[in-house]
Amino acid sequence: MDDRKHLDQAVGAVSNRHAGDHHAIDPDTGVKRGLKTRHLSMMALAGIIGPGLLVGSGGALASGGPASLLIGFGVIGIIAFSIMQSLGELTTLYPSGGAFTALAGRMVDKAFGVAVGWNYFIIWAAVLANEYNALSSIFVYWSPKVPLYGYFLIFWFTFLGFQMLGVTSFGEAEFWLALIKLLGLTAYFLFAIVYASGGLIGQKETLGFRYWHDPGAFAGHGFRGVAAVFVFCSTFYAGVESVAVAATETKNPRVAVPLAIRQVFWRIIFIYMGSAFFFGLTCPANADGLVNGPSRALKSPMTIAIQNAGWYGGVNLINAFIFITCLSAVNSSIFIGSRTILFMAQDGKAPKFLGYTNGMGVPVFAIIFTNLFGALAMMNVSTGASKAYSYIVNLSGVSTFLVWGAISFIHIRFRQAWSKQHRSVDELPFKSFAYPWNAYFGLAANIFLALVQGWTTLSPFTAGTFVDAYILLPLFPIIYFAYKFTYKTRYWSLHEIDLDSGQRRDMDSISSQEDLRDHDVEKQKPSFGKRLMMNF
Repeated sequence: MDDRKHLDQAVGAVSNRHAGDHHAIDPDTGVKRGLKTRHLSMMALAGIIGPGLLVGSGGALASGGPASLLIGFGVIGIIAFSIMQSLGELTTLYPSGGAFTALAGRMVDKAFGVAVGWNYFIIWAAVLANEYNALSSIFVYWSPKVPLYGYFLIFWFTFLGFQMLGVTSFGEAEFWLALIKLLGLTAYFLFAIVYASGGLIGQKETLGFRYWHDPGAFAGHGFRGVAAVFVFCSTFYAGVESVAVAATETKNPRVAVPLAIRQVFWRIIFIYMGSAFFFGLTCPANADGLVNGPSRALKSPMTIAIQNAGWYGGVNLINAFIFITCLSAVNSSIFIGSRTILFMAQDGKAPKFLGYTNGMGVPVFAIIFTNLFGALAMMNVSTGASKAYSYIVNLSGVSTFLVWGAISFIHIRFRQAWSKQHRSVDELPFKSFAYPWNAYFGLAANIFLALVQGWTTLSPFTAGTFVDAYILLPLFPIIYFAYKFTYKTRYWSLHEIDLDSGQRRDMDSISSQEDLRDHDVEKQKPSFGKRLMMNF
């Protein structure tokens, strides 16, 4: 009888803690839990990928050559995999309200959370401007009768209206747009194989690895070229961590988040490494249009390769494909940026009015505020599409390294607190692979890259590019110390860290009795090989 009483009390405690877990509207943030598992999985696999990869990789290729492109994508890919392992463990356990920006305040210091949050928002403000830049430039190329700002205003209001439809519409659109991107890249990779093999109609000789010999694997830039590519690559990879931001609006995060985290591995291998290899294979690094293309045309490695292959009309096809990726990228940038600022506002880290959500769970003011930063795309009017892109990339690249390093540090603090408060690792629904080595590697690698990513501007020294590369580096400590001294925040000791808030079960999960029973079942630790495969 006593055992039955204790069981009922335990079940009641679980039920009270998770009382709002099955609600369609998240009780803490007011957003709607409308994303399905397939939505989050496709976001992880191909979401957010836009002209940053398809167009911006041209600048990276020109800066370092095909070998540098592969090295840059590979190194940043390893770091991204490390970050996603840390994020998977944190987000699966704490899917609600604020993702890593909120966890930064809980695991470290609220001032640290403010610095992480604003740096993360800056990334998406810059990415959004890039995407609007590319989108408007494509239409100016197709029909120059309408000025660039005219196309920008049309798209600005269109995306604003679509975001107001809610998260389910966003998730469905992202699913199909991501699928189109996968198919488009696959088609290009097949074209590249045929082109390199000399199989195109009318092609007189094989291409092979010609461009690896002339202008060369590093295009005469050496290690400087490799270092320059890192900044571009960090921007290309920005967004892999967005599944953590979307977890709050996911119906079943304990199923969807681990699956999405594992999808990132295939994203790195197929999309990023595949693009790096085939772009370098089919496009010469010294092609003039890679960076200095005319303002009315977007010159990506794909367009140049197709032109070199003799199909000049293919430029319109590639621009159409880039247009589709732009739709996805703008859509995602507004979503991630608005949710970041929404969660920060609700936590007292941003103006309070930005934390409002309507009855449909739509953060109206946060969406409008984020979308306003798309106006940075108007830099294109005076600098040209490619140069405007380069300016904004350099501005945001260092913030990506800082945010990623912060995620690794948050994970380290979480595990230290978890151990200090005598909790078992077996209680975690998702376990990071190779902890603690992957977390410390992620922290060290990102700090190193944040410091050296702009070193090529030192010799010869160019004041403008130096400021562009490093202006956001001191912003992180400035925000941290300004907030800390103003609001007298504390650096939490390990035993003070709250390890319970933010947990919730899936909306479609089993009953609390079964949940409790499963929690008490002793699970056999899987082998190293099985744990390795579970992360892929």
